[in-house]
Amino acid sequence: MEKIKLTEERNVTEDEFRRVANKVSFITIVQNALLSAFKLLAGIFANSNAMISDAIHSASDVFSTIIVIIGVRLSSKDSDKKHPYGHERLECVAAIVLAIVLLFTGLEIGAQAFKDIIRGNYGDLKTPGALALVAAIVSIVVKELMYWYTRHYAKKIDSSALMADAWHHRSDALSSVGALIGIGGAMLGFPIMDSVASLVIFVFIAKAAYDIFKDAMDKMVDHSCDEETQRKIYDAVMSHEEVLGIDLLQTRIFGNKIYVDVEIQVDASYTLQKAHDIAEEVHENIENSFPKVKHIMVHVNPAI
Repeated sequence: MEKIKLTEERNVTEDEFRRVANKVSFITIVQNALLSAFKLLAGIFANSNAMISDAIHSASDVFSTIIVIIGVRLSSKDSDKKHPYGHERLECVAAIVLAIVLLFTGLEIGAQAFKDIIRGNYGDLKTPGALALVAAIVSIVVKELMYWYTRHYAKKIDSSALMADAWHHRSDALSSVGALIGIGGAMLGFPIMDSVASLVIFVFIAKAAYDIFKDAMDKMVDHSCDEETQRKIYDAVMSHEEVLGIDLLQTRIFGNKIYVDVEIQVDASYTLQKAHDIAEEVHENIENSFPKVKHIMVHVNPAI
């Protein structure tokens, strides 16, 4: 009986999951704390509202990463009597909280920028100094590196909360690009560009919050797997020579795991023991071929 292996997936133990998530989160907290302090000081001394807004965005990353740590720790707890299916969805809850925090951070930045723009008296706006420009460039480089670093480990352990944190880094890098353009424009004689940059930063933050929220909600409401994964599961079931057909195949995403329900057809003349053995073999093949499958229910129907 052939076993279909997905090369891009591998088993990750709970200990490894926690260890990797905690390591990445600790590095993220230290990096964000240092970067946000640097950007805040640069924004204050260089008279840049865009850089101060960007610093607030980076500071919110510290809080969001703490949420990620809590979510990962709770979601990786073993199943118990009250939670027989595990705690994976708690990681989704952490991602949703992160998205809400990110959105409100963006709203605060956007509201202040909008007030500055509609006020109309741009002569009162101060021109940013060169330090703000340097801070924006440093932020872009550091946050983009952190995005790829966090994304790598999020994919490695298949963590939605860690992936949300990675996109938080990317949104911060993009917002710093907006800050760079705004600060540069203000230094060239258009002070309103600093406020426009803050408004652009809000748009990036809001988009990131929406993407994180949507992904977490899909995993919370038993969203089915993508078509390619379902097709591979179908092929894995049909690879058993005794399976004559599939009457039903349903999948649902539970946190970062997959649950599968399948009804297979076998020869109606088989004994109960033989039909049971076939179901067990199908069950084992699915679990060995798809590390993300945590639970599978195989029901046997007689082929007509």
